[in-house]
Amino acid sequence: MENLTNKKLSMNEILILLCIGLAAGCLSGLVGVGGGIIIVPALVYFLGFNQQMAQGTSLSILLLPTGIFAVMNYYREGFVDWKVALIIASSFLLGGFLGSKVAIALDQNVVKKIFAAFMVLMGIKMLIWK
Repeated sequence: MENLTNKKLSMNEILILLCIGLAAGCLSGLVGVGGGIIIVPALVYFLGFNQQMAQGTSLSILLLPTGIFAVMNYYREGFVDWKVALIIASSFLLGGFLGSKVAIALDQNVVKKIFAAFMVLMGIKMLIWK
């Protein structure tokens, strides 16, 4: 399944999408991640998206202020450095553009393996690093 846009969504698909969003939102608010770690694999394995479609769909969620309420909570408690966030966001724009060009040009199996290897390496690093 490449895309759910051109077909009517079943109640099961809607429920799966709502669960994906809730899980990603909770994980994002809890530990600052969600899109790549939850949404991409869930779209691939539960709804049959190919890797590029899952990544593009996950990135499209970032276009809207999906994390605004979580950010407000962190900001109220003094846990947001706006200067750092703006600097990273500005370079994220270029990085996102370049990375998407490379990902689109690669075979989906290669992109899936790169994604999986990155998640495994980051997980191992977080487990053993002080």
